[in-house]
Amino acid sequence: MGMNESGGEPGASVGNGSIEVVTGSMFSGKTEEVLRRLRRARIARQQVQVFKPKLDVRFGRDKVKSHSGAEFQATAVEACAEILDRVKTDTTVVAIDEAQFFDPDLTRICDRLAQRGVRVIVAGLDQDFRGEPFGPMPLLLAQAEHVHKLHAICIVCGQAASRTQRMIDGRPAFYEAPIVLVGGSESYEARCRDHHEVPHQAEMLAED
Repeated sequence: MGMNESGGEPGASVGNGSIEVVTGSMFSGKTEEVLRRLRRARIARQQVQVFKPKLDVRFGRDKVKSHSGAEFQATAVEACAEILDRVKTDTTVVAIDEAQFFDPDLTRICDRLAQRGVRVIVAGLDQDFRGEPFGPMPLLLAQAEHVHKLHAICIVCGQAASRTQRMIDGRPAFYEAPIVLVGGSESYEARCRDHHEVPHQAEMLAED
């Protein structure tokens, strides 16, 4: 990953708008990586704002927090269109956490900010629990100047995990379950491709 003189990350120079996407499965350290970049931006005396979807209330409404405990003040918004209205004129770095929960218009919002010279850092799951592209993330990955894909550790075999396994009562969730279910280690596990399970409800009923 390239480095530069301002903040130490790709696209960090003031006035040089860009989009950076940090993605991967749950428990891969996405939020931790974003917070690291934000701390460096603050050290470089850049003006930072952080946004998150209102439905993510795992760590409170006014902050983003990694599984390791690192946190940063944030503004919760109902819809991504609110972000443009809330970005201050002197803000040079905008971070958006849990981007997969926003609607597809997020790509336009990020592009508008980058065109204005803002460094946009986006974190989100690239795949839902089914292993399929999640929300606006595929378009953001294509749109971004810089993409950083992180991996967790598969809870079954210990290899690199790129997928998020949803568990319900200790068993893999059916494919037909709702896409969005906000939760943590009680509902989700990191899995590799070989150990990622998404059974179809009809198939399971037929076996019974």
